[in-house]
Amino acid sequence: MPDSRPEKWGLIQLFTGNGKGKTTAALGTAIRAIAKGKKVAIVFFDKGGETHYSERELIKLRLPEIDLYPTGLDRIDPKTNKFRFGVIDEDRQEGERGLSIIKKLFDEQRHDLIILDEINSSTALGIIQEIDVLALLDHRPPNIELILTGRDAPQSFKDKADLVTDMTLVKHYFYHGVPAREGLDF
Repeated sequence: MPDSRPEKWGLIQLFTGNGKGKTTAALGTAIRAIAKGKKVAIVFFDKGGETHYSERELIKLRLPEIDLYPTGLDRIDPKTNKFRFGVIDEDRQEGERGLSIIKKLFDEQRHDLIILDEINSSTALGIIQEIDVLALLDHRPPNIELILTGRDAPQSFKDKADLVTDMTLVKHYFYHGVPAREGLDF
């Protein structure tokens, strides 16, 4: 059955899988949207801190049409530069803060596209609850396009989505001793 929405905005896109490129694909879509005069918001789950995400620097300086909402703790220890695994209470509190931001954005209805970056993996890790995300998806305004990113998307998210892309890892230089590179990987 054809979709009767005039521009067909208001769908749910989901980028998941173990391969590189989920956030990058979402950012590319954001750029396309602002090029056509759309207003974009990105809520970053589990990506706190200011030093590890080069794209935020550019967005703040040159793309004011994109509103940024980083949540989560900084998982990179500044002293050792090592990643912190595991989930603590503060991670869950930050996840709840992210969900609250989305609810507020839905109420305001100022954005055409909202990217929920790393919401899939944050759910899989138990930072936020699957049932809470599903309730949020059920109550989104029908004209707001959503993009959900992150590994390990629950099947329920895939079932809700109108588009599901699974980024498959075939080969990665990290496994051959090349660390994440600033400007390319973060």
